[in-house]
Amino acid sequence: MTSDPDAFFTLHADLPREGPGETADVAWAAEVAGIRPDARILDAACGPGGDIGALLRAAPRGHVTAIDLHAPFLDAARARWGSDRRVTLMTGDMTLPEGPFDFIWCAGAVYFLGIEAALGAWAPRLAPGGAIAFSEPCLFTDTPSEGAVEFWEGYARLTDEAGIAAQVTGAGFQTLATHRVGDIGWESYYRPMEARIAQLRPSADARLRDVLAMAEAEIAGWRAHRAETGYLLSVVRPLPASRGGGAT
Repeated sequence: MTSDPDAFFTLHADLPREGPGETADVAWAAEVAGIRPDARILDAACGPGGDIGALLRAAPRGHVTAIDLHAPFLDAARARWGSDRRVTLMTGDMTLPEGPFDFIWCAGAVYFLGIEAALGAWAPRLAPGGAIAFSEPCLFTDTPSEGAVEFWEGYARLTDEAGIAAQVTGAGFQTLATHRVGDIGWESYYRPMEARIAQLRPSADARLRDVLAMAEAEIAGWRAHRAETGYLLSVVRPLPASRGGGAT
């Protein structure tokens, strides 16, 4: 994130989602996890609630607890889902809700904690047989270009699919399946952002212009290197001997 959070959130206000993804990603993960129509779901770091609808379609008689640290994102989610009794909206740390949950969904936010720390925190919150789906920065080639690595701005845990799987195993989980977030998911995030940039630029001050330029560079960087890197969506479940053994 930029060092100017006010300008950052000015750009991100009213965007439909806060990271790459599409409804098909949620449907795929829910199918792999085998969630029931009445599943109890945690949408961890939900942003403005872009995935809540897809989660409810996967579990139409279930309940979604959606949580995010940034209160204005929750306000946006509340405007869309606040009247739906199947949805509880909370402001706070994504590891706080107690559960138990049959399914935990986290789109693009595990990197704040690290895979092992996040899975360890969520393990005690899972109901028996529950599963977690999360997306994580991933290199798709053994010989990534400098630009592909730089796209992630020095992310220390950047690795490939095997490296992500090793971290999952290290947390006492098994990987059920993986899936790359496709171009549609990325453009679903970036195209509304481009429209927002065009809207803001005419009246932007110097700080906001810097943030807009950084966002445009990020978009160009992904489009240039999307064959080499992106998000890997993993669906994981605790190993039988590790259920409830994570840190709280």
